[in-house]
Amino acid sequence: MSDGNPAKTTPYTVPIGPIHPALKEPVMFTFRMNGEQIEKADFAPGQTHRGIEWMGMRRNPIQIVHLTDRICGICGVSHSLAFARAVEQIMEIDVPERADYIRAIIAEFERIQSHLLWAGMAAHELGFDTLLHLTWRVREQAMDTIELLTGNRVNYGIIQIGGVRRDITPDQHPAIHECLDYYRDLQGKLLRIFLEDATIQMRCRDCGILTRDDALRLCTVGPTARASGVNMDVRVDFPYAAYGDLDIEPILPDRYLGETRGDVFDRIVVRLLEVEQSAGIIRQCLDVMPAGDILWETKIPKILAAFKKAHGEAVGRHEAPRGEVLHYVRMDGKEHPTAWKVKASSYSNLMSWIPMLEGEQIADIPIIVASIDPCLSCTDRVAVVRGGRRSIMTKEELHRLSVEKTRRLMR
Repeated sequence: MSDGNPAKTTPYTVPIGPIHPALKEPVMFTFRMNGEQIEKADFAPGQTHRGIEWMGMRRNPIQIVHLTDRICGICGVSHSLAFARAVEQIMEIDVPERADYIRAIIAEFERIQSHLLWAGMAAHELGFDTLLHLTWRVREQAMDTIELLTGNRVNYGIIQIGGVRRDITPDQHPAIHECLDYYRDLQGKLLRIFLEDATIQMRCRDCGILTRDDALRLCTVGPTARASGVNMDVRVDFPYAAYGDLDIEPILPDRYLGETRGDVFDRIVVRLLEVEQSAGIIRQCLDVMPAGDILWETKIPKILAAFKKAHGEAVGRHEAPRGEVLHYVRMDGKEHPTAWKVKASSYSNLMSWIPMLEGEQIADIPIIVASIDPCLSCTDRVAVVRGGRRSIMTKEELHRLSVEKTRRLMR
């Protein structure tokens, strides 16, 4: 380091990974530090490959739906819906209108629970564990309702090629409305706790800024893009399922704050407001959902026979909680696809880390990295190299630095 003169501070490198304290899959970060400030940031993903696409091309689309549910443990229906839409376009399947509404309802419940899970993790990275426990407790209401409708809390198994596997019956409506009323009454409290707390404002305001130009240049999607003022939402721009019949408007920070800065705070605002928006979308769906079938074809042998007649390629898109999910499928008259490629929303958002991180402090790394809600993995240790000396910084140590910064600001 230096002899105490800031002008003589010697830059050093901090590698973090391929493990990370806030993520669920490995990724390798390298930070060039000058004192506590990040001068340059870089990262290398691709540490884990599960071979799901390879497995999928040896299965028929009905079997693949079960794989897509497991691409992400938080947003399973996002992938199964995008994949099903691609196959349905190739086969020219007209999904029953009622099934489209059920798909939208489940997708919006998934958005609610995903955003609340993220809000709790963001609070944890700031050292606000009381808020972590609050948001995860209130998330249970959505999880219980998802279980009521699909039979599972995760890996719902609700999507089928040509529709959905389960109907939403009239006797389930009271439980759904009870859940929506719960979040309506809770919304003001969540906004007040997250957005009016002085410490959260000090840690998140003007931290990890992503400008609108950078958001467009780096092709970001979802709340990450909208928090930077990009008016973009697949549900609105390219309506699908029931979304074309509903009143939906992309959530931008200036709707609540009167301005857009593109910082961590704005990303909190967008997700919290989208919880309220999703509840409203579900209400709309329940009010106008038509009666009718929920599957294009109920007999599996007939669907398998139709796969063997399918030729062509298509792209299925869905506005997942993290942003646009894209599935490319090609079928050439076989029971299984000849090509299947998945582009998850995090793939589009990872490059935004670079402008967000550069110029910030080392204690801000956890909250900035978590602010895009990345779908990556975590393990325990971080290697730190200073002046040629190597030491091990644990997950707990890096988290401690973030908490200490919060406490310094509170004093």
